[in-house]
Amino acid sequence: MSQGTTRRWETMRTDETRRVEAVLRKEFPNSDAYRYNSASIRVRVIDPRFERMPVDERDAVIEPLLGQLPGETQADIMNLILLSPSEIEASCRKSLVNEEFEDPSESML
Repeated sequence: MSQGTTRRWETMRTDETRRVEAVLRKEFPNSDAYRYNSASIRVRVIDPRFERMPVDERDAVIEPLLGQLPGETQADIMNLILLSPSEIEASCRKSLVNEEFEDPSESML
């Protein structure tokens, strides 16, 4: 992909998902969010602190931040991806999850 090319998910950002990013980026600078469809927001946080951290602990770190968002926004977060930088390349499963974030399939809604 050439520089200057906007990835599809970046065009799917809304004011609401920008607020999600703003809240998360206070603690996790590499956080992204977009509205996948009318009922679903996808969020991805990549941070070296997640290295070797179990998923439930990662969730526990993020939950207080997400708790700052309006309830309607929290309810729409259907996909929360919490990865360390090394996991993006290392694990097939995690790579597939990241690939779906990067290049969203067409929504059925």
